[in-house]
Amino acid sequence: MLEIDRLPADVQRPRYDRSKLKTRMVHIGFGAFHRAHQALCSDKLAEQGSNWGYCEVNLNSGELIQALRQQDHLYTLTEMADDSLNTRVIGVITSALHGKGDGIEAVIAAMSQPDVAIVSMTVTEKGYCHHPASGDLNHEHPDIQHDLAHPDAPRSLPGLILAAIRRRRDAGLPPFSVMSCDNMPENGHVTRNVIVQLAQRQDGALADYIQQHVTFPSTMVDRIVPAMTDSAFAQLADRLGCSDPVAVEAEPFFQWVIEDNFVSGRPAWEQAGAELVKDVLPFEEMKLRMLNGSHSFLAYLGFLSGYEYISDCMADTSLRTAARRLMLEQQAPTLRTPGVDLTAYADSLIARYENRAIKHRTWQIATDGTQKLPQRLLDSVRWHLRNGSNCDLLLLGVAGWMRYVGGVDEQGAPIEIRDPLKAELAERVAASAEGEARVKALLGMKAVFGEDLAQNAEVVATLTRFWLQLREHGARATVAQIVHSL
Repeated sequence: MLEIDRLPADVQRPRYDRSKLKTRMVHIGFGAFHRAHQALCSDKLAEQGSNWGYCEVNLNSGELIQALRQQDHLYTLTEMADDSLNTRVIGVITSALHGKGDGIEAVIAAMSQPDVAIVSMTVTEKGYCHHPASGDLNHEHPDIQHDLAHPDAPRSLPGLILAAIRRRRDAGLPPFSVMSCDNMPENGHVTRNVIVQLAQRQDGALADYIQQHVTFPSTMVDRIVPAMTDSAFAQLADRLGCSDPVAVEAEPFFQWVIEDNFVSGRPAWEQAGAELVKDVLPFEEMKLRMLNGSHSFLAYLGFLSGYEYISDCMADTSLRTAARRLMLEQQAPTLRTPGVDLTAYADSLIARYENRAIKHRTWQIATDGTQKLPQRLLDSVRWHLRNGSNCDLLLLGVAGWMRYVGGVDEQGAPIEIRDPLKAELAERVAASAEGEARVKALLGMKAVFGEDLAQNAEVVATLTRFWLQLREHGARATVAQIVHSL
């Protein structure tokens, strides 16, 4: 357990009166990224006199919430570069809830407090119960089906937020803003879509109320935050003199771009490093395609090449060259970011990937691929198809995913696939022969690929060629051959 009095002198403690904080924000998804990103920004503001505090919510796992409570809602964040470490205690959290342990009613009640002005979330793409290819609510999702039948006892994220909006409206309380901080293009619009579409099925008047009174600001978030390992926890405990099961580590880089569209006020995040803008989409697309797209490319092909961490991939000249060319030659042309030097941005990303202090596992990035591919790679593939330009590296990344979800690595060892569509992936792999049949079987997942890509003969042929090369020659040789042939 974190013992603040035992911490070394160089660890920064909260330099503000925590008793003056008010629960003005409820955040759903108390994961590593939120702890290293949004909570840090709000903590820096508290040092400047802000009273905006967080109620943290986890809907499923309760261990982290329990640990946070046991150490007075405090935890440490360590920023790590190759040659430096900087640790601070985050103190901006006022309370914490576990949806299953405390009950979903307690979570709805927390969001219904009069002071709450913002409900935010980092639940990953799969938490929105939507079709990634279209952004629409997946009405067949079992949690959505449950929420349609039991609107006052929701299981899904859209159902939970909808229940709180309804309660606030009925109580005559002002609306809150709903702010997604997940990696999706126009994440505010996606959040609005799923909540309004669920409301239309439950209560048409409530749907109208939401469209008139509730705002859904979009955001772009950027920071590399690797999952903590047993070794990382042990090394941290040695440095701190005590354990911290809620600890998180991150790279020094931080970026948060926020659409300034809050119906009931917001913290002055711009005073702590965030950027408030009118239109987030250009920034979102730049980050999703250049950073997240190259990350997924490296995750699948790097994992298949036998590399555990992204920094290991950077030591492979072919993978490093391929990632940079992917960014500049096949992602950058699809973007509309006036005033941004995309070459400098790509080079900064490569430098961040080289940070060996950040143990960002290729396997971690490779999870939930069915939710990530559309915005990270496939939107750009479609742009190139419309414009008649080369997208071989993008398709190589997709082919890498297709090999990865086959469930067996190049040494014949099983791959642990983590994906909300894991069962369907396994069925399609088992029912298809290797090669073109496998490619067509996976392209048939309309929730991921839509209908157009499976019908494009050029796409099918290129993916099949790359898939066969990966099988016959391995990922390292295939990447080297393709990147040097372009």
